[in-house]
Amino acid sequence: MADNLFEGLPPPSQQKQEQLQQEEQHRCSTTATIACDSSLSSPLPASNPILKSALKRPEPTESNPEAAAPKKRLRFKTTTDASEKQIIEAMQKLASHIRNPAKFGKASKLAIQLIQAGSVKPGTSGHFFAILEAAMSLSTSCIDPSVRADYHALFSAAQDATECLNKKQKNQLTTWVIRAVDANDLNTDDSFVFSKTAGRIKEAISNLPVATEIDDTDEAAALEDEMELTNGDGQIKQDMSFVAPAEENEEESDPFGLDAFMHSSVNKGEKTKGKKDAAARIKEELEENKRFVKSQREALIACLEIAARRYKTPWCQTVIDILVKHAFDNVSRFTFRQRNAIEKLWASIREQQARRKQGRSVTGKLDVNGFEWLQQKYASEKISIRHSVGGSGDRRAQQWLG
Repeated sequence: MADNLFEGLPPPSQQKQEQLQQEEQHRCSTTATIACDSSLSSPLPASNPILKSALKRPEPTESNPEAAAPKKRLRFKTTTDASEKQIIEAMQKLASHIRNPAKFGKASKLAIQLIQAGSVKPGTSGHFFAILEAAMSLSTSCIDPSVRADYHALFSAAQDATECLNKKQKNQLTTWVIRAVDANDLNTDDSFVFSKTAGRIKEAISNLPVATEIDDTDEAAALEDEMELTNGDGQIKQDMSFVAPAEENEEESDPFGLDAFMHSSVNKGEKTKGKKDAAARIKEELEENKRFVKSQREALIACLEIAARRYKTPWCQTVIDILVKHAFDNVSRFTFRQRNAIEKLWASIREQQARRKQGRSVTGKLDVNGFEWLQQKYASEKISIRHSVGGSGDRRAQQWLG
């Protein structure tokens, strides 16, 4: 007996055609048989076993198990896992290309893709920070209209990778965010974004420590050094003085290097070295904190100047009034030169406020914000209980109302 019950049958397509023909023949033969044997009252003929076997469809699960199995889909891998070495090489190339103003836009977008892909890790954070440092060293300012959007996108995305940076790098990134994100948001045409950015600047001013006399002295010393370096005319002064290195003095104190062989000298040197390292570490932290506060103050002063330049825009005036007033109230948190700048800015704002109240500005035109304009408009407006009907006090709609 054959294993395949359907061996010898035609293919399914041909079997269907033959099935239709056999059904038609069977229908005709059955009709004829019924007509001939109706007088004899004979029972109907039994169905043809050959026809029954032909009408039975093969089950795919029994006849062909491979056809019942699901088909495998062909999928292509769209992402590749790059090694840490490849990521570092890519970051080094980006750091070299991002210095070029012509390539800054494309390089910044590739840097954003590295952040979004999770390529910034503790092992690659130093090379990523070098990209940001190279971007801020660009000759074009970060608030320049040609690169403003790219700077904003890059440093907004860079805030997602702060957990991989050390304390010094985080402080530097905070300052760069103020210059590249907040300062550019102050140039927006969206009143909501402008107000939100002013709120962040107010919060940053409130978090500054109170300036001390040491800060004022350091600022004056830095200004004098800058004047000496540039000769007061912007040209760099060359210093031809020579300072003897410290290594030579150490060699003179111990020309034969015998102190290293003495046990007591070694123990004393280790203790002294440990104390020096701890003191140097504390001093380095203090210097880093001082540098961070100084850079933050400078970035916030730059934001105040950018906001003041937008005072001619009517919807910006109220927000700028509040922002500059907050800076003036916290003027003690800035150094001597910065305090003078804030006081002058606040005096200018108050003068323009007085001119606005008098209905005139520097340009000679009416300079009021949206709220003041609506206040003046509806101050003399007659409001009717009929709302929009007869709102100006006229009675034109009385006949229509009946």
